Amino acid sequence: MTSVTLENIVKHYVPPIGAAETHPVSGLDRVNIRIEDGETISVVGPSGCGKSTFLKVVAGLESTDEGKIFYNKVDVTNITPQARGVGMVFQDYALYPSKEGEDNLGYYFEVRKKTEEEKQQRLRETAELMGIGFDLLMGRQVDTLSGGEKQRVGIARCIVREPNVFLMDEPISNLDAKLRERTRTEIKRLLKKFSITTIYVTHDQQEAIFMGDRIAVMRSGRIEQFGTFDDLYYSPANLFVATLIGTPPMSVIPVTLQNGILQIADASLTVPAEVAEKLPEGALRFGVRPEAWSVVNEPSSALTMSVARVERLYTERAAFASGQIGGASVNVLVPLDFPAEAKEIFLQPDWTQASFFAADSETALHTPGAPELF
Repeated sequence: MTSVTLENIVKHYVPPIGAAETHPVSGLDRVNIRIEDGETISVVGPSGCGKSTFLKVVAGLESTDEGKIFYNKVDVTNITPQARGVGMVFQDYALYPSKEGEDNLGYYFEVRKKTEEEKQQRLRETAELMGIGFDLLMGRQVDTLSGGEKQRVGIARCIVREPNVFLMDEPISNLDAKLRERTRTEIKRLLKKFSITTIYVTHDQQEAIFMGDRIAVMRSGRIEQFGTFDDLYYSPANLFVATLIGTPPMSVIPVTLQNGILQIADASLTVPAEVAEKLPEGALRFGVRPEAWSVVNEPSSALTMSVARVERLYTERAAFASGQIGGASVNVLVPLDFPAEAKEIFLQPDWTQASFFAADSETALHTPGAPELF
């Protein structure tokens, strides 16, 4: 079992000669994180935020400019990828297409001059661990396999090496939606079974939520927040995290707070004293999740939303009304039988679930925290 710790990691890239940008570009900017033994973390964020650089630095495929990396308590900062004992799975599979699955798994033992007996024993053990039907994939040529089957072989190729750390870079992004859902469920099952410390990189927040015990949200080479889904959803560190995590996203409305009164466009709401006393007066950003709005019949003490569309998600037995309040986009959870022709609705926020952010820095000033479960 292996824990992974990054301490104050900095990585810069020097632009090529002739590039418009002449100053070094930050790939990782003071990254600090600890991943526990057997834990799976997801790393999520927009393209170019540093997710793949993070993975390469952990693997030893990229050097660092500052900081240290530890596997358990061993400093591996300057150790080669081979010596670190990492297993990597990529979105392009990186398999030998003309070879059978078994040959792809066995190549590791041939390179390291292991005995045939040792190789066959590990192949049998791995095939058994991978579950029903995997022995059939071992005997098939890789270029005859489906995308999901290739990914199973890619994972098994890592497992057979008994890695200290498992690194997965967008492993299912090339698959269609239906196969992607099935494959990620299979990967999740295998990771739980093997209890290998795993870093799973993805641009898809739903995938990150499903796969990770904890989630690291990245932006511009920095980790904005690291925690469980509940941490990120109910106690986001800033507006970036708040609007990235959750589907539909949190509604964010520019407001002004004065003497306990929240001014929103041409409407006003009285903020409960226990909330108002935690906030500075002046310009703020008011954040409300779709499920934290109540649709009411009377416009008094309510906000008026102009409805742009109503979307029904029958698989989740829910519907969402989308529109605007004071020019800000708003999403509201409504009953399935909500009239699609609705043009205007009146809303009241659940103050126990409301969030407030600074207008300038966008840092969180007040968040609800995860609800108590009984």
